[in-house]
Amino acid sequence: MSTPQSIERQASPNFSIARSPFGNSYLSQSPIAQESIARDLAEYSEDEVEQQESDDGESSSESESDTSTLRPDVAHNSMASSYRRPSFVAFGGTRAAITPHPGVDTAYLTKKEKKQSRNEERSLLRDNHLAPPKHAEPAQRSAFSRLYRRLFSTKRPKTEADLEVPPEAIFTAQPSETSALLPNSAQESARTHHERLNRQWEAAVAAGKIKTTWQREAKTLWRYASPLVVTFLLQYSLPVASIFTVGHLGTLELGAVSLASMTANITGYSIYQGLATSLDTLCAQAYGSGKKHLVGLQLQRMVYFLWALTIPIGVIWLSAEKILEMMVPEKETAKLAGLYLRILLLGAPGYSCFEAGKRFVQSQGLFSATTYVLLIAAPLNAFMNWLFVWQFKWGFVGAPIAVAITDTLLPILLLLYVRFVDGRQCWNGFTKKAFHNWGPMIKLALPGLIMVEAEFLAFEILTLASSYFSVTHLAAQSVLSTLTALTFQIPFGISIAASTRVANLIGATLSDAAKTSAKVAFVVASLVGICNVLLLSSLRNSIPQLFTSDPEVIRLVSSVLPICAAFQLFDALAADCNGLLRGLGYQEIGGYINLVCYYVVAMPISFGTAFGLHWELEGLWTGVAIALGLVAAAEAWFLIKADWGEGGGGCED
Repeated sequence: MSTPQSIERQASPNFSIARSPFGNSYLSQSPIAQESIARDLAEYSEDEVEQQESDDGESSSESESDTSTLRPDVAHNSMASSYRRPSFVAFGGTRAAITPHPGVDTAYLTKKEKKQSRNEERSLLRDNHLAPPKHAEPAQRSAFSRLYRRLFSTKRPKTEADLEVPPEAIFTAQPSETSALLPNSAQESARTHHERLNRQWEAAVAAGKIKTTWQREAKTLWRYASPLVVTFLLQYSLPVASIFTVGHLGTLELGAVSLASMTANITGYSIYQGLATSLDTLCAQAYGSGKKHLVGLQLQRMVYFLWALTIPIGVIWLSAEKILEMMVPEKETAKLAGLYLRILLLGAPGYSCFEAGKRFVQSQGLFSATTYVLLIAAPLNAFMNWLFVWQFKWGFVGAPIAVAITDTLLPILLLLYVRFVDGRQCWNGFTKKAFHNWGPMIKLALPGLIMVEAEFLAFEILTLASSYFSVTHLAAQSVLSTLTALTFQIPFGISIAASTRVANLIGATLSDAAKTSAKVAFVVASLVGICNVLLLSSLRNSIPQLFTSDPEVIRLVSSVLPICAAFQLFDALAADCNGLLRGLGYQEIGGYINLVCYYVVAMPISFGTAFGLHWELEGLWTGVAIALGLVAAAEAWFLIKADWGEGGGGCED
């Protein structure tokens, strides 16, 4: 199970957006991944290769019966180089595609993605009056219907140019959905229909006739972002459940959970998540190249690797009590945190296996798998926390036991999904080959490990610093960090959806449509940020009572919450700008801006105000608030100046 404020990011700077519902939408051909695939294939005998190719061909014959729609590598949306506050990434939903410009480097789509791509393109053609409407226009509309259509219709208003008869009309006048698309000809085959649609789409794009509306982009953003937000909140509910239950035991216990979570993040979970990001490239490229049996091989190899690393991680967690006693002034807090980590170690193998398994299913386009798993695991985790801590009266130890069980249950549920629902086609059984060829995997994994570790460290330093004030301050910091990470899940999901939508449109050379989509995302992020500001401000005296019964902790949280509420708008805008930068292929800019603002600006201000001016928690969060404001302003300025015409070609003069 993930812990408070955990995150997963991408490892390869050549790979696309994080495992969003649009996972390998922008898969680039990593030389390291290609080297790994070549090495793996070299270990198979000729008979094994023929057998595997036969099996892969049978499993993919249905999807290859269609024309091969392709996807762009224009965005290069590596989230590894875009520093963000720790969050959860367990993507759900489905990804959408728009066929890229023919000159763009591409990667193969699954059959489902091809269908989504065609539907999206056909819908855009209709909205631009270049294809017949899906439903016949009624003779008369009511006043309400006309108002609704005016406000929410995705169709672009007709211009004089639309009223002109095109020189080479493709469709007859007033066609219907069932009309023959080619007059005076036999019913065309599905393949011919798709090829003709592709030609029409490419001609419309080349002629600059494809436009979009804010209504369409708002609906698309909702469709993309809603499953992401739900999935993020589900996964974040796992650690929140423990904080809720333990927080009401006492201030000491709440502070210990925060300290244990920090230690688990830095020394364990960040390592698992960072290293597992290499599968985003390895599994996706193995699947995209048609070598489906290698997807399961990469999964096995990563699981064994992470399990091997669990040994040194376990040594640290077993010794955590003595280590923490040297770092924090409160020895009793260190003792409870050490106990928490010793129990948590039982679930570490399961957690690492789940991190690798997520990439296994996502590389196949099965992004809803983790959502279904969490829909079962999240409520069960909350129930176990309540049952063990309060009903069985196990007290503090009940929370880590619930966590360990949940961690072990997650890969089991994912395995059941693969076995009985989908994803089994990429599993060819256990093989000794998984113990060979670890070099490319490690080479791809290390950048992700470094980046994720840096992200964890930045915010967990605040937790460690708060322990030097008092146990009460540490407990309050646990509540504040949980709240801000929880509110961040919504704009973060929106940012991923916006990133993918913009990258899709840029990949199809629809820069005007991409700008419209970006403006809609910016407005939505602003509204979400304002709502978060109002929520935390108005409920600043009530929200802390959900986490603890200690009046001093409640008072302290209430006093700092206005600062946390004040930067919610900046937080949402910064997340949105990060997503748009990734969509344009400027993720390096976002990474530099975030790293400078957090490590060069935020940390000195936080420590200076907290310890130098004795602002304590208010000081720690003041630096974060200033950093987020600078991030939002700097990235917004860069987006205004960026060249959207080429989707990553530099800034305008």
